[in-house]
Amino acid sequence: MARVHPQFRCVECGYRTPKPLGRCPECGSWGSFEPEGTGEVAASAAAPRLRLDEVDAAALPRFSSGEAEVDRVLGGGFVPGAALLLGGEPGVGKSTLLLQVADRVLRSGRRVVYVAGEESPQQVKLRAERLGVSGGLELVRDTQLDAVLAGLDAASPELVVVDSIQTLESEGVPGSLVAVRTATQALVRWAKRTSATLVLVGHVTKEGTVAGPKVIEHVVDATLYLETAGLYRVLRSAKNRFGPVGEVGVFRMTDAGLEGVPNPSEAFLAERPVGVPGSAVGLALYGERTIALEVQALAAKSPYAAPKRVAQGLDGRRVDVILAVLERRMDLRLGHLDVYVNLTGGLRVGDPGLDLAVALAVYSAVMGRPLAPDLAAVGEVGLAGEVRSVASLEARLREGERAGFERVLRPGVVRTLEEAVKEALA
Repeated sequence: MARVHPQFRCVECGYRTPKPLGRCPECGSWGSFEPEGTGEVAASAAAPRLRLDEVDAAALPRFSSGEAEVDRVLGGGFVPGAALLLGGEPGVGKSTLLLQVADRVLRSGRRVVYVAGEESPQQVKLRAERLGVSGGLELVRDTQLDAVLAGLDAASPELVVVDSIQTLESEGVPGSLVAVRTATQALVRWAKRTSATLVLVGHVTKEGTVAGPKVIEHVVDATLYLETAGLYRVLRSAKNRFGPVGEVGVFRMTDAGLEGVPNPSEAFLAERPVGVPGSAVGLALYGERTIALEVQALAAKSPYAAPKRVAQGLDGRRVDVILAVLERRMDLRLGHLDVYVNLTGGLRVGDPGLDLAVALAVYSAVMGRPLAPDLAAVGEVGLAGEVRSVASLEARLREGERAGFERVLRPGVVRTLEEAVKEALA
């Protein structure tokens, strides 16, 4: 008989310890430890072992979601037996996107079940008619976990959408930590057993994370977030066991639902003013995707003793560093000016590859001289005023060429910020 020592796990973050603790040292939660199992297990009941060379290395049989931007984020499509968690703020379009995906998978010949825990069948139908969803989509309107699982066993679907996981009743009050954890684990076990793809919708907290215990994100195979970016919606992967992490898909909200934007650079630069001082284009890395984005800067005489420094869509501290480099290395007088820097389009990007575009936009705004319209920039600006290399430079250059920019100021072409300014204003 093999002895199994008792283990206790935090239901919030999954931290394990041989004895229960009052407060979790990992996440700080109180009274969150529960036993994982005790006692003795027969040696014959031990889990089977496999050699690595005995594992079938064939590619997983994915199937398309019917939307290219969703497939991009997933890494090529849905994987049978995978469990995905989709989070997002209320009204961002989670239900709209999943109804559209469910319809396209259904039209491809696969069976789909939509578990509507938050809306009545009439409400779902009204949205479905507006989106042009097929009337063959199967709905389950029940919040009892056992009833939902029995219905899924009877239907044998290939794709299941649960909207939302916080509405299912199992143990405790619906939406409580215990209820959400129990429902998630039961549905994921069902998906693994039946090889059906499972998509769970989760509410988000004020901090922007999925509400409920952290064990939800540990149990699922992928965690996706749908976020607002100005006029657009961005689907981002925070975790993905079957594809790249950080990949993004861009959508535009229309009267007919969410429409994929295959060329985000063209969309974000559509309203860019030409020949105006303070406008520069940077080739940014947003997640795993390269996008050409416009950086705008405005400098105005400050009526205050301490001039304002405002950055939108960019790291404010990084912008402050670039302003200091401009003032010290380029002798650009900013002490009496309010400086505003904005990344247009509503995205928030922390990519150091935008440093050079920010510096050029600010210099152009202060000097009142526009940059060449066919010019883009990429590069990190160092404290000595040097232009440094950045990740995925080749991919950025390809995106710049695809976006129609004939010249790209980049590391290797320019070595210092002073050289870059001379080239940009030539």
